[in-house]
Amino acid sequence: MAGISSLGIGSGVLTSDLVDQLVAAERAPTENRLTRRTEQSQALLSAYGKLRSAITELRLPMRQLSAPDNLKAFSASSSNEDIGVSVDSTKANRGTYSVEVTSLAGAQALASRDVFADRDATSVGQGALTLSVGDKTTSITVDSSNDTLQGLANAINDSDAGVSAGVIDTGNGFQLVLSADETGTANSVSISVSGDTGGSDTDNQGLSRFAFNSGMDVDAGFQETIAASDAVMKINGVEVTRSTNNFENVIDGLTFDIANTGTSIINVQQDLGAVADRVQGFVDKFNGFQSTINSLAGFNAEAGVGSLLTGDSTVRGIQNQLRQILTRVVPGLENSSVRSLADVGVTTNFETGGLEFDREKFEEQLKNNPDDVTALFAEQGRATDSQVEFVRSGINTQPGKYDLNITQAATQGALAGSSGGSVPVTIDGTNDELTFQINGETSVSLQLTQQTYNTAQDLADELQAQFNASNALNASGSSVQVGVDGSGTLTFTSAKYGSDSNVSIVSAEDGSSYGLAAATGVAGNDVAGTIGGRTAEGDGQVLFLGSGNGGASGLQVRILGDQTGSRGSITFIEGVAERTVDLVSSFVGADGALESRTQSLNRELEQIQENQVRLDERIAAYRERLVKQFTAADSLISQLNSTQDYVSQQLDALAPQNFNKK
Repeated sequence: MAGISSLGIGSGVLTSDLVDQLVAAERAPTENRLTRRTEQSQALLSAYGKLRSAITELRLPMRQLSAPDNLKAFSASSSNEDIGVSVDSTKANRGTYSVEVTSLAGAQALASRDVFADRDATSVGQGALTLSVGDKTTSITVDSSNDTLQGLANAINDSDAGVSAGVIDTGNGFQLVLSADETGTANSVSISVSGDTGGSDTDNQGLSRFAFNSGMDVDAGFQETIAASDAVMKINGVEVTRSTNNFENVIDGLTFDIANTGTSIINVQQDLGAVADRVQGFVDKFNGFQSTINSLAGFNAEAGVGSLLTGDSTVRGIQNQLRQILTRVVPGLENSSVRSLADVGVTTNFETGGLEFDREKFEEQLKNNPDDVTALFAEQGRATDSQVEFVRSGINTQPGKYDLNITQAATQGALAGSSGGSVPVTIDGTNDELTFQINGETSVSLQLTQQTYNTAQDLADELQAQFNASNALNASGSSVQVGVDGSGTLTFTSAKYGSDSNVSIVSAEDGSSYGLAAATGVAGNDVAGTIGGRTAEGDGQVLFLGSGNGGASGLQVRILGDQTGSRGSITFIEGVAERTVDLVSSFVGADGALESRTQSLNRELEQIQENQVRLDERIAAYRERLVKQFTAADSLISQLNSTQDYVSQQLDALAPQNFNKK
């Protein structure tokens, strides 16, 4: 290559400029073709990227509409700002309620009756304190390391017993004060003392000065400065009690937050506008998608000019499939009041390809036919048996009608006491504690109120109240129903259904006096049967099919009641929004049409780059060949020129005039 600068010396014609021109002429056709292919592929990639972005935008609003709960929007208002109300649209219904709050929940507070001279030096006595708060029991050891008022307060705070302790300087000495961490009578504090080194455990000397329970002598132990109280409210005249100022699950879908006593009118209305806003959001996104389609694949008939993706099969396929979903009658709704989007005011503008939305028509249909409108957009299962509920579908569930047959109904775990108990029964410090295990996972400790119960039902009511107030049970989302059978025996039934449901007594302190002792209950049964003729699995009351079971694969239904045999059928309806979400996901997924086209274009760009490399190699070889050929020719011409000069000189020497000169 370096020798190329000497080209043309011999000939004056075969120069490096001529080589460059020949090389450029050889490169130009192929390079121009590769450049055009690169620009076209990059432009297509950009166009498909815009198309992907626009179609992905459809997924969010349709996903919102595919959830049945989002088509049941409700709003709630209170006439009294001190009685706040929030609404869960998945459970709420329209209604008006009169509310009267007569009491707020409060936490119990205690103060030591004795006043101590010094918080850090005066002995309080040694032994053990046992604090019971709700269903939680905590033991605290008081010894030489913490035998002061402040030391006792610190030990209580470090124990996480459910109470907070502090020392107050009254000006005349120091007092220990306690307050329950949680409000409500269920979280009342009870304190007992054992091993008191300053006297007996109950003589109000030494450590027993800090004993307390609601049945103690008013002059002994702690004094109650603030009584624990429950929040009490009446809803349409029905009294409801809670341990906090937050009332949940009193009325389906409503939660009350109470700040003060008083009255209020609660009004719950369906928020049609909120649902219409969601539909409008989809219409707007679809029209944005259609605008993108028009800009990328439109055709100007007047100018006779198309766009980059005009006639593209991928674009046509996406449009056709979306149009088919948005204009069709939803399978399963053929005989319903609402069958297609046009019935709720969503129609196609055939000039632009976009959608138009009649908001007033939609809200009217939602108000008059809420069930059909829900099925139009979301998935829904319609059972012929009123005690069969649709739970959910799977990704492979196909719209259709599926027969249900039950071979075993779901049952609840239960436990019955012995019939050896007798009433009346007196509960005191020797038989007031019981521990249950609920559903094999939740331990519940109960401490019965010490008094005489005249009937088995009175004792059952006390047990029920204790279960209802159990923080551990409430936290687990479980509950237990306490009853009395015909023979006067106490019974306990878990609210849960299925093989995980059970009630067992772990321990019962001298419970034989009222017919209870440590025992394991009888576990419940899971539902069993078939869906669409396929053997299904059971989980409590839920019957479901796994994958590979035909069109009903993934279908889940809840079977209520105890009837076996045929339970009618369930018709699964897949609404427009659900189908659209699935379709969009298939377009933009790993195996979708857009991804396939994008990968094809990327492979084409890689091939173009490979062709460019081969072109560069071929042109380099071509240049090298030209240089060699030109160099050889130039050398030959140079030799010929030298020979010509020599011959010319010799001929000149032989000329006649040269002889005459001699």
